[in-house]
Amino acid sequence: MQRSTRSGRRTAWVLAACLMTASLVLVACGGDDSSSGSSGSSGSGGGKNYKLTLVAGVKGDQFYITMNCGAQAEAKKLGATVDFQGPDQFDASLQTPIVNAVAAKNPDAMLIAPTDTKAMFAPIKQVADGGAKIVLVDTTLENADMAVSQIASDNEGGGRAAAQALSKLIGGSGKVFVSNVKPGISTTDLRAKGFQEEAKKLGLEFVGQEYNQDQPDKAAAIMKAQLAKTPDLKGVFATNLFGAEGSAAGLRESGNKDVKIVSFDAGPKQVEDLKAGTIQALVAQKPADIGAQGVQQAVAALNGDSTKPKIATGSVIITKDNLAQNQDAVYKSTC
Repeated sequence: MQRSTRSGRRTAWVLAACLMTASLVLVACGGDDSSSGSSGSSGSGGGKNYKLTLVAGVKGDQFYITMNCGAQAEAKKLGATVDFQGPDQFDASLQTPIVNAVAAKNPDAMLIAPTDTKAMFAPIKQVADGGAKIVLVDTTLENADMAVSQIASDNEGGGRAAAQALSKLIGGSGKVFVSNVKPGISTTDLRAKGFQEEAKKLGLEFVGQEYNQDQPDKAAAIMKAQLAKTPDLKGVFATNLFGAEGSAAGLRESGNKDVKIVSFDAGPKQVEDLKAGTIQALVAQKPADIGAQGVQQAVAALNGDSTKPKIATGSVIITKDNLAQNQDAVYKSTC
């Protein structure tokens, strides 16, 4: 009888202890839920598992693929996740529905390369109005007040550097031409502006620019038409990798080996053309750095920390002679 009483008491104490433990667990779990809010649960290093979306100008462009690689690596360090989206062409009408879909998912932040300085304002503002932090990467908007940070290469400076490189390649004189993407893109407009101003300052004869709509085939046709129009053309500046790819193809198809090409960007195809001698110099940006800093600024804003309104990343001129020393500047096709 006495033994059974002690056994009963022991059982009661065990039950009481279990109930106390369970209540503590429930309180702890409840505390986590209430503090996490829409930003996710606690991540490594006491940070938040913020959900970020990176919207590229063109999803299949090696520049943006490399940017995504940098963003993904930085997000992993900070305990965040990045969803990579983008249209198949650099076109506001194709990017807008993607941004609208992002708005419906309510991410904590969106990093985006706007495909038009004006047309993308309303769709991006919709995401911002939903509470997401906005970081503009590579390209920007005419009115960028909603962005916590803008991160891009020094595009005008890069255009000037391209003019200097081309001037050396053609002996300091001659006719030069620009194969641009389309009007209304902040980055390529600035590259063309910097190139034109520096070319004139260096005494080169600027014969104008045409827009290839970010299509290599069209850039090739423009190149061949320009050669027919200006048979004594000495040099071409392509403002991005698709323009360079098309310009190089146009020269090959025409059999012209005298015109020199300097291009922005350093995608695998451009590097191949550089090795082959079809392109003579590349202005390589640092897209991985842009992606990494974009994530840093987004997370800082979400944590309530200060951000940098504008960040300019550098570039490097790559030639066949210094390619081996600048492999880290070559863009990637996959992460």
